Amino acid sequence: MAKLSLGDLEVKGKRVLVRVDFNVPLDKETGEITNDMRIKASLPTIKHIIDHGGRAVLVSHLGRPKGEVVENLRMNKVAERLEALIKIKVKKLDDCIGPDVEKEVLAMQDGEIILLENVRFHKEEEENNPDFAKALASLADLYVSDAFGTVHRAHASTQGVAQFIPAASGFLLKKEINFFDKILHSSERPFVAILGGAKVSDKIGVIENLMEKCDTILIGGAMAFTFEKARGIEVGSSLVEEDKLEVARGILEKAKEKKVKIITPLDHVVATECTSEAERKIVDRREIPPGWKGLDIGPQTIDGFKKILAGAKTILWNGPLGMFEVEPFNRGTVEIAKAIAETNAMTVVGGGDSVAAVTKAGVFDKISHVSTGGGASLELLEGKELPGISALTEKE
Repeated sequence: MAKLSLGDLEVKGKRVLVRVDFNVPLDKETGEITNDMRIKASLPTIKHIIDHGGRAVLVSHLGRPKGEVVENLRMNKVAERLEALIKIKVKKLDDCIGPDVEKEVLAMQDGEIILLENVRFHKEEEENNPDFAKALASLADLYVSDAFGTVHRAHASTQGVAQFIPAASGFLLKKEINFFDKILHSSERPFVAILGGAKVSDKIGVIENLMEKCDTILIGGAMAFTFEKARGIEVGSSLVEEDKLEVARGILEKAKEKKVKIITPLDHVVATECTSEAERKIVDRREIPPGWKGLDIGPQTIDGFKKILAGAKTILWNGPLGMFEVEPFNRGTVEIAKAIAETNAMTVVGGGDSVAAVTKAGVFDKISHVSTGGGASLELLEGKELPGISALTEKE
């Protein structure tokens, strides 16, 4: 059965507890927000509630305070940025439960916004403590889940509150669910997946599930070296998960059986160390010298990947294709981001570094869907049921 969504709710005069994902990156020196994409992504849901006479009570975590009050992880800067973006006063409270919070929330008028304090200042949040969830739920008449980046966690504010009041998806969560549903269940062929990042172990479930759905899987990033070593290719000092070589061999065998092409890089940009000043060169994949490590895909690989992508109808990308944080080892990732944007395919990009790549490449707006959740998108791609989604109220 379908789940309730925000459009199904009558919010006028109602207090609506909205779980948003305001876990934004902060500058270590100044504490200023360095990227407000997640705040912007929540605006349609918040605006809908206040435009329809609802009272928006927003709750989020920020960072990892581990159940204690951490001054530089308070939500004050987030409240300021949200207020500037939405152009409506945002009242920030000093806690997320308790008599003072209840008093402020009960005094709200239609169209007002309150932002509660960092919910992870309470250890009960991550424990999914039912009393804590009940205290949060008691602040509102309705619950809206719009934090896709946290729905794979069974926490009090993502799953627990849904046990006490009607629970619906917000517009962002609904959009995320719809795109991943399309990718997994009704994608147009040819379907090409690009998987990068450091570890095969992070992506085993994703690769195995995608082999049932797609035609070609392009592998980049350090995880490519585990596959190459599994094929008997020497990889110098490149990062390899030695304990996953057997798993990689199994995946390659299974792909053959299913007639899914798994393509690893033809050439690499290698260096003796991962710094922008290090000596570097481009080598064939079979010619990485001892003591050198692969840090980006090479020009031949970029061209080969581009040709495959040009013919795709559906493209999914998760994970960078090189040591993206260090120039010049970000070239492959940025080039592939641009190539994806130039196709006519339905394109879905997920994972923090991939999102940073499409932003850096200046093509963010040319991607069909850029996901706001790394871990959640991986678990959906593995075919897992996510607690924050399954907890939502069924439509009658």
